[in-house]
Amino acid sequence: MTNVSRKMSDYCKLSRLELHILAIVLFAVLVFVIVLADSLACDLLFNSVACETKGDRLGLQILEAKQRVDGANNGSSMPPFNLTWLKNKLPDLDMLKASRITQKFDERVREVLYDDHQQCQVQFFMIWIFPASLFGRREFSALESIFKAHPKACLIILSETLDSIQGFMLLKPLLDRGYRVAPVTPDLLYLFKNTSAEAWFNDILSGNRNPGEVPLAQNLSNLIRLVVLYKYGGVYLDTDFIVLRDFSRLRNAIGAQSADLNGNWTRLNNAVLVFDKNHPLLYEFMEEFQLTFDGNRWGHNGPYLVSRVVERLATNMMLHKYNFTVLPPMAFYPVDWNRIDGLFMRTSNPKWTKAKLRQITGGDTYGIHLWNRQSSRTKIEEGSIVATLIADHCIICQNVSSS
Repeated sequence: MTNVSRKMSDYCKLSRLELHILAIVLFAVLVFVIVLADSLACDLLFNSVACETKGDRLGLQILEAKQRVDGANNGSSMPPFNLTWLKNKLPDLDMLKASRITQKFDERVREVLYDDHQQCQVQFFMIWIFPASLFGRREFSALESIFKAHPKACLIILSETLDSIQGFMLLKPLLDRGYRVAPVTPDLLYLFKNTSAEAWFNDILSGNRNPGEVPLAQNLSNLIRLVVLYKYGGVYLDTDFIVLRDFSRLRNAIGAQSADLNGNWTRLNNAVLVFDKNHPLLYEFMEEFQLTFDGNRWGHNGPYLVSRVVERLATNMMLHKYNFTVLPPMAFYPVDWNRIDGLFMRTSNPKWTKAKLRQITGGDTYGIHLWNRQSSRTKIEEGSIVATLIADHCIICQNVSSS
């Protein structure tokens, strides 16, 4: 029995040693990849603002990688170390960090929006929370449609990943033609300061609030769009929205996603928001976000949130105090999410296609939401309604069929 026990003990020690060695090797590989990637990026960008944060970001990334490896060796209560988990978490963590580049956020935004030599026709904002490599032809078509309808517009894309050499190359065709588009890494501490979003953000950072199962970046996107309009005013658009006509005359408006037979809205959506700076309804939206946040229910902090707030104001007879308009579904959502796939397909009935195009591009429609959550896997067929709309409102006019 003594020999058996000794062998089992030796085996356990060996297993722990092997795991520890494996963890060290994995950590070393991660450090090498991070250093190599950062060095290559900064060699290309040695004159850009992005390189100023190389030391800060590199140190934080290495520390986080080490913490994940250490956690794998500290008992079953920690999540298991795997590259997929790390890859999914790092973007959220990066978004929360302050750095020298984020501290220049307001300065960089103002350089675009408040140029003394050229006034913005309309101030547009978008958010991109995914890797730059996923910013494809569909998303680029959304940018083109903005400038097709507003040649002198300004577009700020709040994105860390597009604020890079890769992002610059993606946007270069528009920049070369003189369009004012700028990806800017957001400063969340600045954006949320002195708003009700600040308390929520501090709770998330301190671990006092559970971010839930819905990706934190998605809920941050829901909040950032409210705050950036509150701070600067303008138009927020999702990156799967094709602009069909000029927004210049729109003021303080939100679109209904659906309506009943009497024309009364039944649900609002936050994919398109048009508001003045410091608008009180945006303040109400931010308050609702902070007070009722639920990170486990998709849509609760986004489209359902704006619907709840406006419905409550209507119930309390307070809508008249907020000076805003609820536009009918045809304004921004002429086709609902459960029917959007049909617009990606070429039909055998040209009369139906022409009639549908006339309906969508009618006088009440400012653009069309493509519901990327539902349609991202659906190919755009040549001759389809979506392909036609994109082709009619493009500048560079890349072929998006089959994308």
